[in-house]
Amino acid sequence: MISRVTNQTLMRSAQRNLQTNMAQLAQLQEQASSRKAITRPSDDPGGTASALRVRAELRAAEQYGRNIADGDAWLTTIDSAFSATNALMRKVRDLTVQGANEGTMSPAAKEAIAVELDGLKTELLAQANTKYMGRSVFAGNSDQPAAFTADADGDIVHVGSDGTVERRVNAESTVRVDADGAAVFGTGGDSVFALIDTIVQDLRDPAAEPISAHLDAIDDRVNAILGQQASAGARLAQIERAEEANVEQAGALEIQRSGIEDIDLGRVILDLKMQEVSYQAALAVTARVLQPTLMDFLR
Repeated sequence: MISRVTNQTLMRSAQRNLQTNMAQLAQLQEQASSRKAITRPSDDPGGTASALRVRAELRAAEQYGRNIADGDAWLTTIDSAFSATNALMRKVRDLTVQGANEGTMSPAAKEAIAVELDGLKTELLAQANTKYMGRSVFAGNSDQPAAFTADADGDIVHVGSDGTVERRVNAESTVRVDADGAAVFGTGGDSVFALIDTIVQDLRDPAAEPISAHLDAIDDRVNAILGQQASAGARLAQIERAEEANVEQAGALEIQRSGIEDIDLGRVILDLKMQEVSYQAALAVTARVLQPTLMDFLR
């Protein structure tokens, strides 16, 4: 059976084809101007879902990056405090060895050493109360203004908490970024501050025990500080590895996002030119095929 094709059928078909060509041309123009393959979810529902997933992972990676940067700053601050503390403790030991020379030290010389040790104690207390962004790095997760302070008897005690400060560096792991002030400097009668007070007191007391008796206690405290510094150094290395992994992951996610959302501008411009030619040809062909007739004028 032969189908009957009327002018109305031709016009509707031509109009439909022209509208399709025009829609494709408009879409390519929009992509070329926005440089985005997806400007609204209806353009590509599957691609939109993938883009949302990748963007969520990118935001998480960015947050991990901020956590890593903050943790790195904490641990770098702690490492600097440890370095200064070790230098001060070496000076304390040198002065103690010097003060142990009973036969050659006059009372005035011992007093000078005692005064210098008092100054070193003050400097050690400043290191013990090192802060980063207003928070003491040796106070745990406490909000106390200082990790160490003097009690009613004048003894320096640790007032920080046993809780730790941690930063999440990826979806699976966290890293501790503070240091245990009580383990580093001791607290109460077992602290390095009490030890220096005892050395100073014995230097000023002719009847006190030999100053050299305190060298083992100094060495024990130095070893404790070095052990805590090694632990902080290991965590700093972990933070640095996490930073490298985070940068790589963020780069990979950005490539995925770009592959889903962004366009190849050169290809889109080429497609746009081809679509323009196609649309112009469709207009020309339609104009030749659908010539006006006498009936169009009579109506």
